[in-house]
Amino acid sequence: MTFKAPDSLSEQIARHLGQMIITGELKAGERIQEMRVAGELNVSRGSVREAYLILERRYLIDILPRKGAVVSAMTPKHVRDVYEVNIVLLTHLARVASQVWKDEDLREFMQVVDDMEGYVRRNQVMDFFVATFQFARMAYRFADNPYLEDMLEDLQPLIRRTYYFAINTSRDEMEVSMKMFRDLMERLIARDAEGAAKTLEAFGRHQCETVLACLKNSSAAA
Repeated sequence: MTFKAPDSLSEQIARHLGQMIITGELKAGERIQEMRVAGELNVSRGSVREAYLILERRYLIDILPRKGAVVSAMTPKHVRDVYEVNIVLLTHLARVASQVWKDEDLREFMQVVDDMEGYVRRNQVMDFFVATFQFARMAYRFADNPYLEDMLEDLQPLIRRTYYFAINTSRDEMEVSMKMFRDLMERLIARDAEGAAKTLEAFGRHQCETVLACLKNSSAAA
């Protein structure tokens, strides 16, 4: 594999490695060897080191003395902490979005929700997974707040990692997620700010508990 966009090379490397962490190809505690990554991707070690800094900021790796880059742990505390922060940010975004959306915005969001319905019917887990985060990114603009957007964007890979773990352990989770998106759209269309926020909060707490249960079952099986 070779990346060919030097201006965004480190970001591309970070996305590539991040996806491997999210899907479990690189596991918690596993060392990511700088020289090996540089050789496999045909990039410089300096670019890999810059990518590591991006991944560290996104909480997917830890950079440790004498060990280098190591895939971060996914412990119950990590899961609770990230969902606590994400719920606060997303409920604020929902309150704002419910008040400022325009008619032309709805078509775009309804199309994504329709696509998600199709993915659920066809049991296309990965496509559904990608669409849920596409929906979230589309909503960032309503906040008109670059600091909030940066925080959400930096947290998203970690949320993707936990959600991927849960959705691939419990396929019923797609149905639960789909119901949340339907309810959320109804609240947003009605400009029910508190209802939209409560829908997202309840779903975030459900998702957190689902991930914790999956972690517990995974540990027990091991």
